[in-house]
Amino acid sequence: MTDDMQNSDRQMYQGDWKCSECGASITELPFQPDPDREDTLLCKDCHRKKRQARGGDRQDNRGERRMFSGNWTCAKCGASITELPFNPTNTDNLLCRDCHRASREA
Repeated sequence: MTDDMQNSDRQMYQGDWKCSECGASITELPFQPDPDREDTLLCKDCHRKKRQARGGDRQDNRGERRMFSGNWTCAKCGASITELPFNPTNTDNLLCRDCHRASREA
């Protein structure tokens, strides 16, 4: 997914911040920054450089995600859930992928 595609669905926050690396002006962020940590903000270019210096996207570095198989039911829509990226200890509030995405967007 490209940066443009990711950012189109994301709420952007307007402000007047400075990049802690290069001093560039930052006027828009995809998150509401914590006022106590505004001195650690990075512009898009510096963020990309740091991410590349760490070896790319974090998810790429983790390798294959471990999945857990089971027979669960979505608490919201009742759909069958057969695989999760975690081993649930409480199955009362499990959500299927579609319901989980919908709840994050709300």
